[in-house]
Amino acid sequence: MLWQPIEDLPPNWQSLANSELPPLVTVWDEQADRLRNSGEFKTFMERLRREIAIETGIIERLYTLDRGITRLLIEQGINEALIPHGATDRPVKQVVSLIQDQEAAIEGLFDFVGRQRTLSTFYVKQLHQLLTQSQDSTEALVPATGQIIRIPLIQGDWKRQPNNPMRLDGTIHEYCPPEQVASEMDRLVEIHHQHREQNVPPEVEAAWLHHRFTQIHPFQDGNGRVARCLASLVFIQAGWFPLVLTRDDRAVYITASEQADQGNLSNLINLFSKSQKQAFIRSLGLSEQILAEARRSQVIIAFIADRLKQNQTASIQERCQKVENFATRLFEIASDRLQDIADEIKQSVQNLVNDAQVFRIAASSSDPRSYYHRYQVVETAKQLGYFANLRSYHSWIQLVINLETSTILLISFHVLGHEYRGLLLCSACAYHRDETEEGERNISDIQALTDSPFQFSYADEESNLTERFKQWLEDVIVTGLEYWNKSL
Repeated sequence: MLWQPIEDLPPNWQSLANSELPPLVTVWDEQADRLRNSGEFKTFMERLRREIAIETGIIERLYTLDRGITRLLIEQGINEALIPHGATDRPVKQVVSLIQDQEAAIEGLFDFVGRQRTLSTFYVKQLHQLLTQSQDSTEALVPATGQIIRIPLIQGDWKRQPNNPMRLDGTIHEYCPPEQVASEMDRLVEIHHQHREQNVPPEVEAAWLHHRFTQIHPFQDGNGRVARCLASLVFIQAGWFPLVLTRDDRAVYITASEQADQGNLSNLINLFSKSQKQAFIRSLGLSEQILAEARRSQVIIAFIADRLKQNQTASIQERCQKVENFATRLFEIASDRLQDIADEIKQSVQNLVNDAQVFRIAASSSDPRSYYHRYQVVETAKQLGYFANLRSYHSWIQLVINLETSTILLISFHVLGHEYRGLLLCSACAYHRDETEEGERNISDIQALTDSPFQFSYADEESNLTERFKQWLEDVIVTGLEYWNKSL
């Protein structure tokens, strides 16, 4: 691909904004002060920064690290003593230094925002210096021989030689020539400031800034790490969370970046939106834990004051009622759609299998059976990283397929976290059910059918909400039928 000067946002940038994020942000803003001042939230943010710091190096293949050790480092801190021999492919001391540099860079983003600084090329160079201070060399290709050699890394300054990679098909991907880097970076920063004045949605601006920066590729190495920090900076300035991408996102991330090279920025925006959505959901799930552990007088007083404000309580009740009305509508849509699927399956297999049983079961929130299937819902929530509250609200729908094996698709509407303030989720899972000789039912192989639950709140617009849900539901059904197919 030939180098092209960086372009501004696509003409349809407003339509690329993620409609799921504003309702989450609204609920988050209402609880932000209480969350931010809690020890639980501070621990959550520390672990989030460590996760980003570890995974950004793995994405760049600076080192490898076992998943179990990664989790240990996230929970207990970046400590050389926690990494046993063989858990990584590089010297442990070097890996720890790289991770600590990356963690320091992320922490520096919060300081940058707190001091109300504005993005400049000087700061971009500072960021690169910090990220690479423990990396003294990088790989380079000798064009004449095709040999890969190690050369000293220029830290904190623009590249002086081309750094155009060769693709697997032998083509060369051209980045900005060294002599044009300074002017292109000045232009990038200038356009970014214009976008801030235009109030471009954070997920759109983060994806644009990330991609356009990587198009320039201004540094000899470390461009990916800097690009993800710049995306995080956009989110932090908006009061959101730093960008979390892990090794599991790498393939989708690379594909989305390549599609952005071809002019399609939407998939990169969607990936960044998904990361933010998951961070909001995880943080909102902390709210009740925070109330339980926060014994400081100001928190107790604030809580009592909330209880005394009847108008606010009534307002919360109204919000919950509104979101439950939405849930009832989505429940009906899902129930009807699963009945259609059940009818289609029965019609398809009626001449092939004599004893096939395919049917739908549903229980609304007022049904005495609404407490059923807690185990499956909680296990699904654990896979997706949030707390499922079935006490405050729960309704569910099952598609039962008894054909050779018993496969069940379960859709559940419930509350996110312990505290119910007008935000509901819909999760979907599939599992197998077997009966023992004693007549007991065993549940096995519970699998979430989406990588994140479908969230909605009182702040949603019903027309957009139902369309979003129908699309999400179709993805659930396809994944669920693939799960069933594998069991045959």
